[in-house]
Amino acid sequence: MARRGLSRAIAALRDRPVVLAIAPWVGAGLMRCLYRLLRAIHVNSSYPERCIARGERVIAAFWHGRLLMMPFLYPGQPRTILISHHRDGEYISRIATILGLEVIRGSATRGGARAFKQMVQALREGRHLAITPDGPTGPRGKVKLGVIELAKLTGAPILPVSFSAAHRRFLTSWDAFLVPLPFSRAVYVWGEPIYVEPAATREEMVKYQELLGARLELLTMEADEYFRSHR
Repeated sequence: MARRGLSRAIAALRDRPVVLAIAPWVGAGLMRCLYRLLRAIHVNSSYPERCIARGERVIAAFWHGRLLMMPFLYPGQPRTILISHHRDGEYISRIATILGLEVIRGSATRGGARAFKQMVQALREGRHLAITPDGPTGPRGKVKLGVIELAKLTGAPILPVSFSAAHRRFLTSWDAFLVPLPFSRAVYVWGEPIYVEPAATREEMVKYQELLGARLELLTMEADEYFRSHR
């Protein structure tokens, strides 16, 4: 009962306009500070560099649990991120905007068609996209088909990427959200771009879906183990 009362009190506080106005600035500031305190490196960065050098706009895909430090991808590049309409989405959206990202709101269950059109438009206007294909509520580590459909329609490559740190904590959330500890070494691990054929059939799109999921799993394992093998 006490825990339920505490949850209600936190929810009520979170919905207050003054908290909604101030908290995102605090959150964005903390994220910037944390990122600057990390010693982050990129592995296989030639994959995004080659795509960008060719003038391609890419779709960065990563698991929802590795979201925290992803706003710092593509420094200096125009970036758009998909954020759902779930309850915490408003806070995340405001933080992303403060960090310099354009935000599209929507998910598979709410505002999906409109968000899909906006993502197509963002790519055509020369912006990179960031998507969590298992978000916003899971199941964890399961790619939804929307990112494959987007790549098929636009021709934009999907770039799988994962993030981890030598010293980290995992929250007890559905996505096992990773939080790197200050002063830790950190790593972004990029995977080979995935191009979806414009004429891909439904069965072929499912195979692309499975391929993306397998690559993200492999990259996440590589990122988590990176500093054990690179001491």
